[in-house]
Amino acid sequence: MRRTIKYYRIIWLKHDLPAGLSVFLVALPLCLGIALASGAPLYSGLLSGIIGGLVVSIVSGSQLAVSGPAAGLTTLVAASIISLGDFRIFLLVVIIAGFFQLVLGLLKLGTIANYFPSAVIKGMLAAIGIILISKQIPLALGYDQPDFWTSGFPQLFSPKNFFGNFEAFNHHITRGAILITVVSLLLLIILQLPSAKKLTIIPAPLIVVVVSIITNIIFTNAASGYSLKQTQLVNIPSNIFANITFPDFSKLFSSTEIWKDGIIIGLLATLETLLCIEAVDKLDKRNRITPVNRELIAQGIGNMTCGLLGAIPMTAVVVRGAANVDAGGRTKLSAFTHGLFLLLAVLFIPFLLNKIPYAALAAILLITGFNLTKPKLFQNMWSLGWKQFVPFIFTIIVILSTDLLIGVSMGLLISFYYIVRNNFKLEYKITQTEFEGIQTHYIKLNSNVTFLNKVNLRKALDEVPEYSVLTIDGTDCTFIDYDILEIISEYANKAHDRHIDLHLNEIETVNTTALH
Repeated sequence: MRRTIKYYRIIWLKHDLPAGLSVFLVALPLCLGIALASGAPLYSGLLSGIIGGLVVSIVSGSQLAVSGPAAGLTTLVAASIISLGDFRIFLLVVIIAGFFQLVLGLLKLGTIANYFPSAVIKGMLAAIGIILISKQIPLALGYDQPDFWTSGFPQLFSPKNFFGNFEAFNHHITRGAILITVVSLLLLIILQLPSAKKLTIIPAPLIVVVVSIITNIIFTNAASGYSLKQTQLVNIPSNIFANITFPDFSKLFSSTEIWKDGIIIGLLATLETLLCIEAVDKLDKRNRITPVNRELIAQGIGNMTCGLLGAIPMTAVVVRGAANVDAGGRTKLSAFTHGLFLLLAVLFIPFLLNKIPYAALAAILLITGFNLTKPKLFQNMWSLGWKQFVPFIFTIIVILSTDLLIGVSMGLLISFYYIVRNNFKLEYKITQTEFEGIQTHYIKLNSNVTFLNKVNLRKALDEVPEYSVLTIDGTDCTFIDYDILEIISEYANKAHDRHIDLHLNEIETVNTTALH
């Protein structure tokens, strides 16, 4: 026992402590930025990161994944907070989302992500990236009013909203904020270059935050017109635990929208988590595989805790997980350590966090949104052909035009259409020859022929001309749907009248007289 404790202590000191510190430095600005993009109190993003580190890491079976607030949820969270009109009611949504994940895990439904086509998931994330970028532009330009672009995506560009908001910019933007945004974006782009990554020890988002703080201090001390207003800086209470908002349980059954939003957020958080777990497992040099059902239970407990303690929902996050791997993390203690550092930052240096300009966080989120919807992604999906590109682009367009649930649903329908269409073509093959003036048709049924093939098979049979020979071969079939047998049996009854010489190989006819 002592040897085991000593071993883990050495592993923690040598690997997990520095890795946890590195992930903390990546997570801190992202926790603030994602809360900002979600329209939630900034401390709620930090609380989500703390819970992801201190609670989820203990329950989870993943050694390297790190949980916290995710950019992929910002659109849903922001829309839900606005529609419900009260952050306390929204916290009920988070609890329901966590409970939904917990149930999925207990029912061992962790394979749910496998039933969502890759094109639809990529389209969903790309649409979220576009919305994330659009929502950060006002903050990047220094606009400090909370009423900007609260409507749906298409309404952003209506003449009333667009020109009205454009006119309001003249009264609210600050040149200093624009300069900080430009510098921050340049830093992030340069530090993402492969050559810079090898030389940079401190994470790029943290460098951006530090540079932005120093820049604003210079502006302020020089008493220039570039200095930022207090409303353009992060504002976290000195004692967030005294200011935590708790859920209003009296409203739990007041609206079906609370439950609908909870299930949608729970489903999206589940998809993001499972995709992240798959990606992080591939990065693990020790080839450890995360038990997905246990991960859903951990995420469910984590999100229920978030809802109870006033935090925004979380997922396992690829950026944090990848940072953990790159920093040399070995066990889940690195994720726990990152949560501990977040807690210490909130307790002891909130005054320092309040010096961070919103413009710097907006720049970080602009790059995050761009990474979700890179032009290279669109090129790659186009190169895969229409069967992948159409569901992908259709999902994006519908999400931007309506909402995420309708967009994903429509994307699934388009994907299902292509699956059905392929099924029509794959489950039988028709060949045609002519011997001594007599046309011979040969229909080879493949392994599984289902009711989905009814329309095309019936059409193919109707096109066989009179005075010909037709062979339908089912020797390689493992399953033939009753509907297919019924069509063939009906055709067999009429073939003689059409002077068609029909041969059935390994196909049993069924009684169709009851239908007439």
